[in-house]
Amino acid sequence: MKRLARPVRIALFAAVVALCLTGQTRRYHYGPRDKGFYLDQATLDFVSPGLVITINSAQISSAGAITVTYSLADPNGLPLDATGATTPGVISLAYVASYIPNGQEQYVAYTTSSVTGAVLGTITRPDFELGSPATQVAPGQYTYTFQAVAPAGFDPTVTTTVAVDGNRDLTPFNLPISYAGTTFNFVPNGGVVTVTRDVIRTASCNTCHDQLAFHGGYANGMEMCVLCHQPQNADPVTGNSLDLKVMAHAIHMGSQLPSVVGTATTPGVPYQIAGYMGSLTDFSTVIDPANPQRCGVCHSQTTGAAQATAFLTEPTRAACGACHNNVNFATGANHPGGFQTDDTQCADCHIPQGETPFDASILGAHVVPGDTPAAYPLNPDTLISSVVVNITGVTNTNAGQNPTVAFTLNDINGNPLALSALSALQFTMAGPTTDYGYTSFGSDVTTPGYVGEDGTQGTCDGSGNCTYTFMHAIPAGATGSYAIGAEAVRQENVLPNTNAAQTVETGSPNPVVYFSVDGSAVAPRRTVVGESNCNQCHVDLVLHGNRRNNPQYCVMCHNPSDTDFSEIPAGVTPQTINMAVMVHRIHDGVNVVPAGGSPYIIYGYGGSINNFSGILYPAMSTAGDAPYLQNCSLCHTNGSEQNLPVGLNAVVDPQGWINPIQPTSSACSGCHVSKAESSHFLANTNSLGESCTVCHAAGAEFAVDAVHAQ
Repeated sequence: MKRLARPVRIALFAAVVALCLTGQTRRYHYGPRDKGFYLDQATLDFVSPGLVITINSAQISSAGAITVTYSLADPNGLPLDATGATTPGVISLAYVASYIPNGQEQYVAYTTSSVTGAVLGTITRPDFELGSPATQVAPGQYTYTFQAVAPAGFDPTVTTTVAVDGNRDLTPFNLPISYAGTTFNFVPNGGVVTVTRDVIRTASCNTCHDQLAFHGGYANGMEMCVLCHQPQNADPVTGNSLDLKVMAHAIHMGSQLPSVVGTATTPGVPYQIAGYMGSLTDFSTVIDPANPQRCGVCHSQTTGAAQATAFLTEPTRAACGACHNNVNFATGANHPGGFQTDDTQCADCHIPQGETPFDASILGAHVVPGDTPAAYPLNPDTLISSVVVNITGVTNTNAGQNPTVAFTLNDINGNPLALSALSALQFTMAGPTTDYGYTSFGSDVTTPGYVGEDGTQGTCDGSGNCTYTFMHAIPAGATGSYAIGAEAVRQENVLPNTNAAQTVETGSPNPVVYFSVDGSAVAPRRTVVGESNCNQCHVDLVLHGNRRNNPQYCVMCHNPSDTDFSEIPAGVTPQTINMAVMVHRIHDGVNVVPAGGSPYIIYGYGGSINNFSGILYPAMSTAGDAPYLQNCSLCHTNGSEQNLPVGLNAVVDPQGWINPIQPTSSACSGCHVSKAESSHFLANTNSLGESCTVCHAAGAEFAVDAVHAQ
């Protein structure tokens, strides 16, 4: 047996000592989302799942040889053997090297390959280097010499960036693959790095994508994306540019791209990109949950990106034409500014921000009408006044009484509004808060479990202080706590008597108040999802014509007994719209039918057909797979996904495998849609109720958080 070199033996001995000393604390390198958090101590100490890559140095020799020295470690900093011979898990690595030419802003790659497609023929474009062995220079430390070389006469004074990405295969230990990657900037002649490409930070992407990764986990974060996705890159199969400022805009526009929508005389063309082995990915159905007009979602001004304002100060034909791809800059077609042969005059008309919304400025042209107050706070004469309803109290709250709601009605600046200024004002009452859905508010009420009434029939004084008394009473014999919420909308004329004049519908935040109907302590309805969590991705989630935006209000109607029965045509089976089922199934859209469920289709107002089977939830796994639905905390708040049971009332599910279905099973069936999984729900339910908590409660062997960990 070959004897290990002395430095290697010393390093391994030190690693063993470190394991012994830190075994009791190493678990805390992991959170509830990580499989490592749930490992037994012995396995945790041996495997220590995870991967940390650190680039120590890089250089380019005078002959053009590019080398990078890097370290591989576990989350505790203990060195890892890439071959898997002395530490658990074989580590596969990928390498990229690019530079920013003098006087330019985007990268050019040294690492390239040739690829052939029907549209562009054979082209050379950026690529990873894979498979070539690196040289181990110390435990966990390696030096890699790129196959690519800098050409003769390369510029040694420019910013050069190398990337090392890898995955550590722990599947033999019944653990997932660990992914990691990092970049390193340097100037080959030893100078200081002063030029970087730092327009959008990964943190902006992760508000929706959670953990941005692509290419099977070999590309992690924007810092690496920009090395390859620059003007040098294209898809020869479709002819589409793979320059990030073009590709990312086009992908997020997706279904709204003029080229996809088409015209009355020209059918739309799918927006597709050919990936690994020529597989086509079609982005023509993408709907950006934040609305692609909100440029600041990606181009965030709060992440610290050095060039965060570039989209405001450096408009280009390539970036703008990616979304507005029906504009022909060469001829001037569909461009009010006429033809443009270069980008030098773009900023003359498209300044960062003008005096009014909907002008030609970059921010003005992209204003979402409902965002006008936030976008133009310095121009009160042009503001959409909006509407704000605050419930200040509820009286007559005993069972059998007709509650009276006291509320204020103001615009966004705090000025009183008359009831006549509103298009609609509704107050909704539901209860008890232990679980909505099965309370009747009278034989004339057709809405299951709640009642909504027209609040514009209330009265107000000149200061915007108003009252409304419900026509329907709290049911006689009611116990516990009930809730009343409000919604309001108004139609407003923006910029009247100008070319930008338009009518905009704006809505109020939905206030919800709770009150006791029997003298017991007030018990608010449980909080499952936070509105701020929704808006991490949706930014300003509003539904039903800008009327509804608060999950605590949504659940009053989207309760266990409600379906789309009131809108379906004859012969169609109703669909459950219970919140727990509906939200899970919408976000799991593309997986529902392949997993064995029926298409999730809801008939909405006026009989509109809403088929959610194509929805692709944008959260990603560390391997770059979307939709990734295992991070429950993206939507759930305060660990609510672990609190079983999730409700008290059985859920009406006419199109489900089980109808009615018990509450916990119902919530899980939102994603777990197959017949076999429903059989599991049924097998663990009897006359006493569900037994889900035995296996799936927090701390149990198959706890919700544990089985969803990555």
